[in-house]
Amino acid sequence: MIRSLLLAASVLALAPAALAQTIAITGGKIVTNTPQGVIDSGTIVFRDGKVVSVGTAAPPTGATVIDAKGKWITPGLFAAFSRVGLSELDSEDPTNDTSASGSDFQASLRASDSFNPDDTAIDVTRIEGFTRAAIVGAPGKGLFGGYGAIVDTSGAFGSINNRDVFMFARMGEAGAGAAGGSRAAAWNWLLTAIDDAKAYPRGFEDDGEGDLLVRKEAVALKPVVEGRVPLMVEVHNASDILQLLSLRQREPRIRLVILGATEGWRVADQIAAAQVPVIVNPLQNLPDRFEVLAATLENAGRLEKAGVTVAIADPNEGTHNTRFILQLAGNAVANGMTWDAAFKAISSVPAALYGRTDLGVLRQGAIADLVIWDGDPLELTSNPDAVYIDGLPTSMESRQTKLRDRYLKLDEPLPQAYERQ
Repeated sequence: MIRSLLLAASVLALAPAALAQTIAITGGKIVTNTPQGVIDSGTIVFRDGKVVSVGTAAPPTGATVIDAKGKWITPGLFAAFSRVGLSELDSEDPTNDTSASGSDFQASLRASDSFNPDDTAIDVTRIEGFTRAAIVGAPGKGLFGGYGAIVDTSGAFGSINNRDVFMFARMGEAGAGAAGGSRAAAWNWLLTAIDDAKAYPRGFEDDGEGDLLVRKEAVALKPVVEGRVPLMVEVHNASDILQLLSLRQREPRIRLVILGATEGWRVADQIAAAQVPVIVNPLQNLPDRFEVLAATLENAGRLEKAGVTVAIADPNEGTHNTRFILQLAGNAVANGMTWDAAFKAISSVPAALYGRTDLGVLRQGAIADLVIWDGDPLELTSNPDAVYIDGLPTSMESRQTKLRDRYLKLDEPLPQAYERQ
C-alpha cells in the first residue's frame, strides 16, 4: 500500500509539465487490446497526449521513467452506458437532469446540455479506472431519451469530448407503457417517428408537424434514420429483440445497438447474424419482471461464444455507481466469458461502438488514457495506483476518500464544528 501511495504521488507530481515531457512507464504487464495482446514486462511511451510506442524496448533517452514493475498497465476504462454528471442527488429534482418527464421534447434533448463536470460522482468514477463514459438521459413522456455524448472523467470544464454520438430509445415493457399501453402501440409509435424523420422537410410545410413529430423532433431524428448516428434501443425479452432486429429489413440504414438484451442468449445467433452489438448487465439473473424470465448469469458468455459484440454496463447504476461496471466484467468472467472479451467489453468495445477507435487501446497514435493497477483489474481486491487522461496524471482523490482520511485517525482533534460549545 505504501508503495502504491508513493507511485500515485510521484505520478501526480508530473502533471504540470506532463504534456511537454516524454513519459515512459516500464516493467508492467501491459494489456494493449490490440494484436500485440498482453506484454508481460513492457514499456509504454507517450507524449503530448498520445501513445508513442508500446513494446519491450528500453525507454528513449531523456524520457521521464516511471517504474511499474509488478503492476498492470491497461487502457483507461470506458463506460458504455452511464448517467454520471447528470445527477448529484437522484431524489432532489433541481440536481437531477436524467429525465424531463414534463417536457414535450424527446429526441431533440441532449445529455451534453445537462452534463455537470463538478458532479462528485465523476471523481469516484475516475479513481476506479474509468477515463471516459457515454452518457444519455432517460425517456420522459415518449420513447426517446435524446442524444448521448462522450465525456472524460477529468472533472474539468470542457470535458465533453463528443456530442450527439447516439440516440437512445426504450421499447419492451417500458416502451409499451410510454406509448399507450401495448407493444403494438410502441412499435407503431417508433415506425411513425422514423417515417416522419425520413420525410422531413416534406409534409412539414403547412403546420410544422408530421404524423407524430414536430419539426424540431424530426430534425433531431433525421441523422439516425440516415445512418449517421446509431440508435440504441433498450429491450430485454427475446421476442422484443427479434422484433427490433426486423427493423433492419425495413430500415437497412439504421445502425442499431441493443441495450439490455437480458434474454439475448436465446436469440444469440440471430443477433450475431445481424451484426448488432449489445450492452448487457452480466449480473441480471433474477426474473423480477415478465420480460426477463429467462435471465441468466451466463448471458454475456453465451453471447460472446455466438460471435456477438458485447459491451458491459448497468443502466440502473448509471448516475453514481458507474464504477461497478468493473465488477460486472469480473463476474462475467466467473460465468463463462473470457477475460480478454470481458476487459474489452469495458474498454475498447464501447469506444469503437461510438466511433472512438483511438480510445480503449494502447497502440501508437492512440489517446494516452491509461491506468496503472496493483493487480488484475478484474479482481475485486485490485485498485488503480494512477490514472492518466489525455496523457495527464489525474488526482486519485474523491469526496469519499477525503472524508475517509479526515476521520481515519480518531485520536486527532475534530474540526471546530464538531466540538461542544
